Amino acid sequence: MSKVNLERINKLRDRICAITPQGSVVLMEVCGTHTATIARSGIRQMLPKNVRLISGPGCPVCVTSAADIDLAIEFSKLPGAILTSFGDMIRVPGASASLSQARARGSDVRVVYSVYDALSIAEANPQKQVVFESVGFETTAPSVADAIMEAKARRLDNFSVLCMNKTVPEALRALLDMGEVKIDGFILPGHVSAIIGMKPYEFLPAEYGIGGVISGFEAEDVLLSVAALLKQVSGGVKKIENQYSRVVKYEGNKAAVAAMYEVFEPCDAFWRGIGLIPGSGLRIKYAYCEYDAQKRFDIKVSDSKEPPGCRCGDVLRGVIEPGECPLFGRACTPDNPVGPCMVSSEGSCGIWYKERKPA
Repeated sequence: MSKVNLERINKLRDRICAITPQGSVVLMEVCGTHTATIARSGIRQMLPKNVRLISGPGCPVCVTSAADIDLAIEFSKLPGAILTSFGDMIRVPGASASLSQARARGSDVRVVYSVYDALSIAEANPQKQVVFESVGFETTAPSVADAIMEAKARRLDNFSVLCMNKTVPEALRALLDMGEVKIDGFILPGHVSAIIGMKPYEFLPAEYGIGGVISGFEAEDVLLSVAALLKQVSGGVKKIENQYSRVVKYEGNKAAVAAMYEVFEPCDAFWRGIGLIPGSGLRIKYAYCEYDAQKRFDIKVSDSKEPPGCRCGDVLRGVIEPGECPLFGRACTPDNPVGPCMVSSEGSCGIWYKERKPA
């Protein structure tokens, strides 16, 4: 960090201290990348003691349920199939195994960096059925939708998508309706908001009297967002603000949203730690149903259970901090993860483990 940035950081810290109200203030950062910035930059330690930052369900890998992971494993067992997935998902444990273990047992599971890599694999292997495990929020959904439209245009009949995509605003509503944790404001995700814009969050102040600030990912961005939220709490005027205006526009990315809803439609989805959230998932529309892996192969799983002792769900709801889980740093480490929050680069447990102070 340069001297100029350090000076700005110190000024922001002083500003935050000057405007912080009396009493406890709890702010939730929704995005895992923000969690990483906060931990790496020591932002928690900079804030007044009555201001607490907690992590929310902003890691798509982490909120993917054990049942969905087990479903992907069953797809990997299809004869003559290639299951493609993002790297973080490979090591996430299901009820009894992970995709990495399925690969070790002979399944053809391949890590890809984008859905277009899966399309290329399908073109290169016309005799194989290639299934893309699609996990992500509104950030990745438009590219998956575009790939499905491209597959249809090319008449690529050996490519399909196992769609596990979710949408963020509905999860925030579910958290507030649960009422487990006092939340005074949200640090809203920059990448998701670059797609959907500001409007989908406006229910927060309108219905719940809680403000939010869309934040960039540098330490200064996060501190500016914290300062804006504290000003809202002090002044009593709750609204949605856009700190990340260099990237996020009010209307979002209209072309990306149009592509997303050309192929997908809202559906109910199960979130790890939260449960079934109405309208929070995306499913492939009938017009593109030939690319829906679940409809093509009709594979189902049952009796999937979360790992015993794992409290990832509580971490994702902001009920506990990672270090409060009895497995953290003991039975559960990045080398031997029990839950997804320790696996993903956006998972709170993995971030806390990496940034923890030596004993």
